[in-house]
Amino acid sequence: MGGIKNNRRKYNIIKTLLNFPRLLRNPVYFFQKTLNDNEGLMEFRLPYNFVLTDRPELIRHIFQKNHRNYIKTKIVRNDLRQAMGNGLLTSNGEYWLKQRRVIQKGFHRKRLEGISKIMITEIKDYMDTVMDDLAEKEAEIDLTKEMAHLAFRVVSKGLFGEEVDEEKLKLIDRVITEVQQFIINRLRKPFLKPWYYISGANYRNQKLIDQGNEMILEVIRERKASEGEFDDLLQMLIESRYEDGEGMTEQQILEEALILMVAGHETSAMSLSWTWMLLAQNPDTEKKLLHTVEETLGEEAPTFEKLRELGYTLQVVEESMRLYPPAWIVDREPLEKDEFEGVEIKKGVDIAALIYGLHRNEKYWEYPDKFDPERFNEANKKTQTPYSYLPFGGGPRLCIGNNFALMEMQYILAMFVRRYRFELIKKQEIEILPMITLRAKNGIKVKVKRR
Repeated sequence: MGGIKNNRRKYNIIKTLLNFPRLLRNPVYFFQKTLNDNEGLMEFRLPYNFVLTDRPELIRHIFQKNHRNYIKTKIVRNDLRQAMGNGLLTSNGEYWLKQRRVIQKGFHRKRLEGISKIMITEIKDYMDTVMDDLAEKEAEIDLTKEMAHLAFRVVSKGLFGEEVDEEKLKLIDRVITEVQQFIINRLRKPFLKPWYYISGANYRNQKLIDQGNEMILEVIRERKASEGEFDDLLQMLIESRYEDGEGMTEQQILEEALILMVAGHETSAMSLSWTWMLLAQNPDTEKKLLHTVEETLGEEAPTFEKLRELGYTLQVVEESMRLYPPAWIVDREPLEKDEFEGVEIKKGVDIAALIYGLHRNEKYWEYPDKFDPERFNEANKKTQTPYSYLPFGGGPRLCIGNNFALMEMQYILAMFVRRYRFELIKKQEIEILPMITLRAKNGIKVKVKRR
């Protein structure tokens, strides 16, 4: 049974087996080339059916215009939900809409302004206590690890505030990292699923999930019992009210906090790592960034009010996320059969948007592999093809934390670029590694120096 009728090109089981080494080595490049050779639409059997596309019009139809017909796929509904609960990332239908509405109200300007102060304090502390020492020694570091440490500190403090014990945060970080790795292994090697049961790996993973959940529930209970005033995301979740005046249960707060922590930590860390790599490879762009920051801020720390004036900083982040989108592929499952401009999509056959390929498609981007932040100045943004740029997804399920993430990354760039420069270690092979997010396979090694 096919999933598409228009441009009926199929990658059957035999073709898949013949190309399996290429697919296993790096599915992103394999999928990208296949779509380039087949007008942006292809059906695969790997071994189950799914449709892949990088056509912006079709993606917009699925994500926005007929979004009610499309839900998160079984991978999200089963594997991710088991680990992360029924939060915004994994839920569907009326429940998702109810949660989205109540949480969206909490991401208002005043809340973001309060969180921005926590972010700036945490970034400065990391610079003073960690990065200065590394720069003094001109140490060789792995950007992916360093940015992961920093992003976790910023996100966890923005979520839980200052009063949570540092050791507890480290333990939560370790649990989340190990659980994610287990999920990734299970998704990439589905044929080993029976072994995970036999070996006890599933049981051990569930124990880790329970341990992490209990630690976060403890933080939630302590906060609810506190009489202090707090201006962070946890307080926003606790204070959120549905239309009937009821608040979220502890379990709901836990699930939404987990989503915010995992999504905010991982995407920001990898995006920052790729951004520093690109700046190191493009010194003229780095100089322009430094000049813009110095001209706007002088010696002062960035503020929420000054963020709008740091326009070029945002352009750098946006262009980096075009070349290396954290969510490199996004998929949906059709509830009913659908049709768009001659493309017939069958009920229950997953359809995925290859965001990496979309962002590097020469039909929509001139010199698509070139790093050029000017693509995102005000004038050029207006000429972009709708739905050709989707670093945070699109439509009603646009990532709710997008402004949080962009703010965090701009602050880190602006504060770091005045004090440090990163020099890429020569003769290293930097490869993309498509996991849940787009990682660097062997890390990104740099020497960190003071300006």
